[in-house]
Amino acid sequence: MIELYTHPMSPCAQKVRILLAEKGLDWQAHHIDLTQKENLKPEYLKLNPLGVVPTLVDDGKVVIESSIICEYLDEAYPQKTFRPKDAYEVSKMRFWMKHIDNKLHPSCGAIQWPMIMRPAMLEHSAEERAALLEKIPEKPRRERQRRLIEMGLDAPDVTDAVKTYRKTILDMEKNLEGHEWLLGNAVTLADICLIPYFQTLFQFEWTGIYEDCPNVQRWTQKWFDRASFVEAVRQDFSAKIMEDCKRDGRAAWPKINAYL
Repeated sequence: MIELYTHPMSPCAQKVRILLAEKGLDWQAHHIDLTQKENLKPEYLKLNPLGVVPTLVDDGKVVIESSIICEYLDEAYPQKTFRPKDAYEVSKMRFWMKHIDNKLHPSCGAIQWPMIMRPAMLEHSAEERAALLEKIPEKPRRERQRRLIEMGLDAPDVTDAVKTYRKTILDMEKNLEGHEWLLGNAVTLADICLIPYFQTLFQFEWTGIYEDCPNVQRWTQKWFDRASFVEAVRQDFSAKIMEDCKRDGRAAWPKINAYL
């Protein structure tokens, strides 16, 4: 039995859900409410000491960190693989995955956190917020969230995040020239791990970030129309959630656009 501890709006959880859908695997979902900091409860920290989603449990074996989970699933269930056969192509796939984990994911957090998590955190008293932040095991993540709570989209993290997004998009535009997917004409884990970060732009109506990049637009639309993406991502967004995200995103767009 595959179990996944997940949250609908987590890009890391989304990429694992997309891969599960692509492989046609059955799995059981455990919803972790990040807005209520359920990821920092003692029982969850025992399962995942980093206090993040997703966490995969496969017949009792616990696997954490989304890219590692994706590689684990691709090797453990190889009936349909998303790993290139050529070693050099694998190295390029992993380069993209490392960039996503080290650069793009923190950037996505910086622009999404003020929009989704900050309002929920501000409902708590200052003392409660401080207590919740202290539970975050990694100091850099703890301090960044503190800045984003205090400053919202005015935090310097947001400026850097938008620029990282833009550079990633320009690199993608060059890379996609002449072929369908990042590494050629077949979907790999690099594509699967990257597309959730464009769902974030879509849900806030911030697609202007890549409006001058036709290859990225084509790649993104192919994913948005793909059955696995609809099943794993879009169906988890209610009409009300999407309406709220788009409304708040439109209001924030002038500030995001100014950072480009």
